[in-house]
Amino acid sequence: MTGLRWGILATGGISRAFAGDLRQAGLDLRAVGSRTAASADAFARDFEVDNVHASYEALVGDPDVDIIYVGTPHPMHFEAAKLALENGKHALVEKAFTVNRAEAAALRDLAAEKGLLVMEAMWTRWLPHMVRVRELLAAGALGDIRAVHADHTQKLPSDPAHRLNALALGGGALLDLGIYPISFVWDVLGAPTRITATARLGETGADTEVATIMTHGDGALSTTLSSSRAAGPTTAHIIGTEARIDIDRAFYRPTTFRLRAPDGTVLETYESRVQGRGMQYEALAAEKLVAEGNLAGDILPIDQTVEIMGALDEIRRQIGLVYPTEPDGIPARDARSDRGESK
Repeated sequence: MTGLRWGILATGGISRAFAGDLRQAGLDLRAVGSRTAASADAFARDFEVDNVHASYEALVGDPDVDIIYVGTPHPMHFEAAKLALENGKHALVEKAFTVNRAEAAALRDLAAEKGLLVMEAMWTRWLPHMVRVRELLAAGALGDIRAVHADHTQKLPSDPAHRLNALALGGGALLDLGIYPISFVWDVLGAPTRITATARLGETGADTEVATIMTHGDGALSTTLSSSRAAGPTTAHIIGTEARIDIDRAFYRPTTFRLRAPDGTVLETYESRVQGRGMQYEALAAEKLVAEGNLAGDILPIDQTVEIMGALDEIRRQIGLVYPTEPDGIPARDARSDRGESK
């Protein structure tokens, strides 16, 4: 613990989950900000927060706050994180980090200019089972990785008015669900050299299913499937020449996995024992990076987040998905976005 004082921007369900994990981990939750006083007051009562603000501007201006957790809907991430950085606060921003690569790159550059940390809250990266997975990969326990598959399929509300189906709020399977398996395969295989995507769009124009096939370094393949209308296994598999890892449902939460030999023999079983939901690990990681002065990041460097958003842009180009916040269409890629993100 570095003593960073946390402020939470927005009071929805994801912010409540994060606040609960901060509290159980003993981290310093100092302030909350909402667009309404009633929502901020209710959140403060539930989580015993002392500093209560009825606007985001007041929260980021609070001198008792060092780092802001941004828990707004996707299209509001950019402005909220920008507001935090401009007011000298580090920022941990919910995934998907922004709605496109251009916004992600702008936040990265602003944080660098200000000497601050900005990090995507892809909490799976720091969960204990993923730490062990990376240890096994680094040790060569799987041999040559040939393929990775991950799916994130849930039966979520189909009401056209629901946030998950509202394009104006970044609704759809890709930003809410697809970001998990795509970030997972990136963690295991690195940036893709080729992306092929297909999708089904719903009544509102938001994607209800999206699938990808990607080629990575040394020819390794990855496949991902995400759906907001049907519940599947939500598992992940890393397949190597000497062994494979099977991660149980839900692969992106604290869970179990098995390392298996080619004949199916179980070589290792890992079982997660995590207090709370597990979001405290990303908060602890952010505090550690600030303490070390490593503002570029390590497990999920900000440059990688920007590249992943570029891959999501390419997927959206292929499936014809544009958000209303992009009146001129998906922003064109610049030279820096061409690394591993071409079709």
